[in-house]
Amino acid sequence: MSSLPDDPLAPGAPVPLAQLAPGSRAVIASVDLECGIGRRLLDLGFVPATVVSVLRRAPLGDPISYEIRGTRICLRRSEAARILVHPDRNEAGA
Repeated sequence: MSSLPDDPLAPGAPVPLAQLAPGSRAVIASVDLECGIGRRLLDLGFVPATVVSVLRRAPLGDPISYEIRGTRICLRRSEAARILVHPDRNEAGA
């Protein structure tokens, strides 16, 4: 297994927020500002170094409910995919 920084399987590699399972926690690494929704996500509190928790998914998988800074926010999967996070590795083994 390669340990290059661009390797998506490397420890600590950021993943899209939309890929996390309910009950997971992560720290935001970056937000895609190329799209119109990127700035709005920052305004809602999805800023780098902030902890976010995945609360639940709707029965068909969209939208997804998150908790950030004590506030619950639902995002579409396409919106959550624009936020890259570092998953909490301690919870993955629990």
